[in-house]
Amino acid sequence: MIYRTPSFLRTVAISRYLIYFPWRARRYSYARQVEYAVKAVENGGTAIGIRCKDGVVLAVEKIVTSKLLKPGANKKIATVDRHVGIVSAGLVPDGRHFVSRARDEASSWRSVYKGPIPISALASRLGSYVQAYTLYSSVRPFGVTAIVGGWDSETELAVDGQVGTGPASGSGGKVTGAKAGGPGLYMIEPSGLYWGYYGAATGKGRQAAKAELEKLDLASENLTLLDAVKEAARIIYVAHEDSKDKEFELEMSWISSLDGPTKGKHEEVPRELLEEAEKAAKKALEDEDEEEMSKSDGNEGERMEE
Repeated sequence: MIYRTPSFLRTVAISRYLIYFPWRARRYSYARQVEYAVKAVENGGTAIGIRCKDGVVLAVEKIVTSKLLKPGANKKIATVDRHVGIVSAGLVPDGRHFVSRARDEASSWRSVYKGPIPISALASRLGSYVQAYTLYSSVRPFGVTAIVGGWDSETELAVDGQVGTGPASGSGGKVTGAKAGGPGLYMIEPSGLYWGYYGAATGKGRQAAKAELEKLDLASENLTLLDAVKEAARIIYVAHEDSKDKEFELEMSWISSLDGPTKGKHEEVPRELLEEAEKAAKKALEDEDEEEMSKSDGNEGERMEE
C-alpha cells in the first residue's frame, strides 16, 4: 500500500528546508532575520566609541521616553571587567544579555589564564557567540550592535626570538623596547562580524557621527583622552540634530592608561567634566547655526542686489 504525504505537510516540510537555502528562498532565510536585527539597531539611540593615544571613550544618546524616568538610571554603558566597557544600540534586553555573556567570557579567561582578557580576544569570542545565533531556527539574531572598548596592560616584547612582519621586527631587525597592549576598540554587529576601529558609531545617528569621527583624524593618535571626551559629547549632540523634538540624556565612560585619570579602569566620566563637555557641545552647535544663518543672509543679500 502506498502512503502519500498530505499536501499541507509537504508545504511545511518544504518551507522548513528552504531556510537552509537562502539563495532560493530569501524570504525564509536567516539573512532576512539578520536584516530585521539591523533595523532594530538603526532605530536605537546613537552610540559611539573613540580610541585615542591614552585611552578610550564610550558615549551613548539615551532618548527620554517619559518624564517619569529617573535621570541617571537605566544605564546603557556597562563594565565587563575592570579594564573593559561596552555600549550598545538596539534592543535593550538583547544588550543586557550580550553584556552578561561578555562578563562570563572575561571571568572564564581570568580563571584559566590568571589575568585580564585582551580586548581582541573578548571581541573574537563575542563575535562567535553572536554569529551562532544566526545559524539555528530555534533562536534569533541579536538585535544589537555593541562597541567594546578597553585598555590592555602594556608589556614589553621579548627581543630575542621575536617574530613579526617586516624588517622592524623578527630576525630581520629586532626592536628593543617594543610593547604590546594599549587601547582597544571593536564593534560587533548582529551578524557576528567585528572589526577593530579608531572611531566607531552605531544607532540612528550613525551617519552623522561617522562623518564627524572622520574629521578627527584618529589614526594619527594625536587626540588626548580629555579632548576625546569633549569631542564625543559634541558628536552625540550633532547626531541628535535629526531628532531635536526628543529630549535625551548623555551617558559617557572612559578608560585611561595606568598613568591616566582612571588608572586602567573603566569608569563613568565625572559629572563635572561631563557637564563641561555638554556645555561646550551646545555652544559649538549654536556657533555653527549662527554661521549658517549669516551665510544664508549674505546669499540673500547678494541676490537682492542682482
